[in-house]
Amino acid sequence: MAVPKSKISKQRRNKRRSSVWKLVAPAVSKCPNCGAPCLPHRMCRNCMQYNGHEFKTEE
Repeated sequence: MAVPKSKISKQRRNKRRSSVWKLVAPAVSKCPNCGAPCLPHRMCRNCMQYNGHEFKTEE
């Protein structure tokens, strides 16, 4: 059975675990048509356009 050779302090243990919980914010770009913030490579929800094409929802 594996047994640790010496005690690992709480500070060292917590330093090792800290990077696991860091969240990365998603990249946000500006819509070239309306200027609203939107996710890259996705349709703008404000003006419903992507790459010069307009998408309309049928209601």
